[in-house]
Amino acid sequence: MARRLEFQIDERYENRKIREYLKNEAKVSHRMLCILKRTPNGITVNGTHARTVDLLHTGDVLVLTLPKDEAAAAPTPTDIPIEILYMDDDLIVVNKAAGLAMHETHNHQGDALSNALAYYLAQRGKPAVFRAIGRLDKGTSGIVVCARNKYCAARLSGQIQKTYFAVAGGVFTGHGTINAPIIRPDPNKTLRAVGEGGERAVTHWEAIRTDGKCTLLRIQLETGRTHQIRVHFAHLGAPLAGDDMYGSTDLRLTHQALHCGECRFTHPVTGKALTVTAPMPEDMQALV
Repeated sequence: MARRLEFQIDERYENRKIREYLKNEAKVSHRMLCILKRTPNGITVNGTHARTVDLLHTGDVLVLTLPKDEAAAAPTPTDIPIEILYMDDDLIVVNKAAGLAMHETHNHQGDALSNALAYYLAQRGKPAVFRAIGRLDKGTSGIVVCARNKYCAARLSGQIQKTYFAVAGGVFTGHGTINAPIIRPDPNKTLRAVGEGGERAVTHWEAIRTDGKCTLLRIQLETGRTHQIRVHFAHLGAPLAGDDMYGSTDLRLTHQALHCGECRFTHPVTGKALTVTAPMPEDMQALV
């Protein structure tokens, strides 16, 4: 069934064009607006097809009918256990396990989070196009927010505040900020490094506790560069535990000790403020 979004028009939009409401209130992108125009009854007012130049009146009910996803666009379903933290008609939030890739690649066919989520939704007779808002590295665990339609994907892009937890191989106290640009030394490799002329990268950290060898940190990103947290702490000489790509010799983990533990955002349809949390995996908790 196609997703229908309903909006009640108030006096502020009396005798104003539908296009103004969609842009200013519903936050519909230009691309989505073009899609809605091509969708049969994509835009209706009081049950009647409407054009974006038509005028609204107080009390009108404006409805957007989002087009269904093409079945061919869905990933191949694979029965991989996943933990669902939140789900409704517009969003699904998952606690990704470390070691699970986000998307299928030439190295990961049928064994990614996209495949697992496709299976979970297919078992419930629901569409399964994978629209993750942002991404986590394969070795990073934690919260992944996914939109279940194009409208919500556009509304959420860049609007999710994330809190990460990491175990760095060194002693840290108090709090601080790392402001160091990140470059990609070899365009054929995923490895990043701090270097002049790179993209601006800012990481804010707060020490939670230390065992005298490594420190559990709470981290928030001001920018979102690839491998940013991992690169910044390696640059300080304190690579994350288990992160052998960036120089860690700590063998207690088989992946970097990095977890997205909290996400805060405004629901793109209801306008409700949401906070989703996920505890650190047991292997990370055991480190400090």
